[in-house]
Amino acid sequence: MKNISNFHTHTELCHHAIGMPEDYAKQASIEGCSALGFSDHCPYPDTPTDSWSSVRMSIPQIELYKQEIQKVKESVSFPVFWGFECEYDKNFLSWYRDELLGHYGAQYLVLGSHWLTKGTEHIYCPELKDPKDISAYIDQTIEGMRTGLFAFLAHPDLFMKGYKEWDAQSQTWLKALLDAAIDLQLPLEINGLGMSREPIETSHGLRYQYPYREFWEMVAQTSVPVICNSDAHDPQDVIFNAQKARNFAARFGIVPIDFPKFTQLT
Repeated sequence: MKNISNFHTHTELCHHAIGMPEDYAKQASIEGCSALGFSDHCPYPDTPTDSWSSVRMSIPQIELYKQEIQKVKESVSFPVFWGFECEYDKNFLSWYRDELLGHYGAQYLVLGSHWLTKGTEHIYCPELKDPKDISAYIDQTIEGMRTGLFAFLAHPDLFMKGYKEWDAQSQTWLKALLDAAIDLQLPLEINGLGMSREPIETSHGLRYQYPYREFWEMVAQTSVPVICNSDAHDPQDVIFNAQKARNFAARFGIVPIDFPKFTQLT
């Protein structure tokens, strides 16, 4: 098995993963890694908005995060990069661009579209029930994609964990995401973590929570770039889940990219 890359890695700083950067890098070295990217859940500035502070690092921890990754860079033979996985909310646009990328110097940002912003509330996308809300979530995700701030769209089919059924409506939503990605040439992620979670029951039988097969059949008919990542929350998954994602891609003849383009601020 050849060495492979993974640009979606979390750490215990987000409060729902285990292990620090050193632990993930050691496991990646054992299993064979060509490039490793840390993209832990980003902190947000203190605002009245509910930004799920219990599942992400705090702003003061950014420096610790950077320091721990710098140690890793000096101890392994493959390149290591650091950034953040961010939701999109237009109210935080300057935070992503001017602070995370600008002031703190993150090398890349991942668009992890976990929520729909409704007023001051952020609703987890698999919990959306009203088709109008899901349509708004898709529009919000595309708006984030169009900012040019993100290296790839993580788990684009995450909301199907809640919607579950492949029908005309879900096909329309996912085609909208795919069309935007094609237009922008923004990589879409096949996410290995979704393949590790408990399968869901649909009218067509058991399926992965995500990736959603019918969507990736659509993707395979296009030239949009695809990246395969682990979404590791445990060191043992750092390469293992990424390989599962690549095996899934191979079922559809998808050849993933090894390295995303990082945003260059001007």
